[in-house]
Amino acid sequence: MARRFYILISIALVVVFAISACAPAATPAPTPVPPTATTAKQVTIEWWHISTLDPGKTLWQTIANEYMAAHPNVKINITILENEAFKTKLTTVMQGGTSPDIFQSWGGGVMNDQVKAGMLQDITAYLDADNGAWRNTFAPGALAVYALNGKNYGVPWDMGMVGWWYNKDLFTKAGITQPPTTWADLLTDVKALKTAGITPISLGEKDTWTGMHIWSYLATRICGQAGFLAAANRTGSFTDPCFVQAGKDLQDLIALQPFQDGFLGASHDVMQGTFGNGKAAMELSGQWAPGSEAGQAADKVGVAHLGFFNFPAVEGGAGDVTDVMGGGNGFAIGKNASPEAIDFVKYLTAKEQAVRIASTGTGIPPIKGGEAGLTDANMIAVQKAFSAAKYFQLYYDQYMPSAMGAIINDAVAGLYAGTSTPEQVAQTIENGAKQVFGK
Repeated sequence: MARRFYILISIALVVVFAISACAPAATPAPTPVPPTATTAKQVTIEWWHISTLDPGKTLWQTIANEYMAAHPNVKINITILENEAFKTKLTTVMQGGTSPDIFQSWGGGVMNDQVKAGMLQDITAYLDADNGAWRNTFAPGALAVYALNGKNYGVPWDMGMVGWWYNKDLFTKAGITQPPTTWADLLTDVKALKTAGITPISLGEKDTWTGMHIWSYLATRICGQAGFLAAANRTGSFTDPCFVQAGKDLQDLIALQPFQDGFLGASHDVMQGTFGNGKAAMELSGQWAPGSEAGQAADKVGVAHLGFFNFPAVEGGAGDVTDVMGGGNGFAIGKNASPEAIDFVKYLTAKEQAVRIASTGTGIPPIKGGEAGLTDANMIAVQKAFSAAKYFQLYYDQYMPSAMGAIINDAVAGLYAGTSTPEQVAQTIENGAKQVFGK
């Protein structure tokens, strides 16, 4: 969905590029041709994913078992890693010049860096085989997140958005009758919750991307699509007044001390557990939140009466309240993956699997027909909000190069720690953009 991975991967890619620069020129690899028949040779597939909790953990294993039963020559080794541990380990193996056959990916800038380092395989021909039979099963926008220069190096299996999850019972206890629709309303509700002795917001600022989401959503509401794209494309600047204002509005929230004790040292999982155990009234999180907070809760059930609302409007902002920020989960294909590995990913993302994913609450598939499996009211709420958006913004730290993501996350962390002003945050991000983009 701090993401130190961005710093580590940047270092790793420098090493990989340096090695590549010293190597003799190689003959360009031929365009991959999809296999027309299953081979009898024994094949081992290495698959890394981050679904550490059920139902996702068991579902992925079940699907792998089914595929192996139908293809006796294929063995699938699954490695399950916690989010941050996955990123660290992936960086390490890529620094050594290898990659798993199939692994978790969020697409965007990080994936693009991996492509440029030669770590991923072009699977465009597989998607386009049989008149695009596989390609046409995906929502085009979601599939595009896993493409660079018109070529695909991965595919999505889940797409959603970040929004506010809230505990309806705690809202009622604080006398709040409906979710806030403006930023001013949200600040008022935070005060009401504190007055009622309730921690308003759960946050895991040890993983600084969790706090960055609040700043970037404010920037989306205030700057709008045009403002962000101008700064990211370098026709504008991250020191433009709208980005500074995003910092000021976040600073107003922080001044209310709305987070749980120890939030600066809390991880994303702790954040989910705090909310899931009813110790906080809200959390800004993605479509994975209901499953994650239940998995981290002591009773493995989580919040009994869970609600969802879109990030509130900011008065005078250029963005619309229906604009959303998010992304999803997908699978990237390692450079040495076998045709069998790609065929397995095709099986993973078939409509039948998409319906199963949706029905277990594991995700919201961007695969045609997969939405038929959605039964959970919260997932339907996310899907409706996502569908109503005229502007969908991929996470800032995924949209831009990995090094840029780390700069944004760490700069915004200064607001939470009280060590930076909104102006300093904006300037730090702009200085980083000049360095990363060269202008």
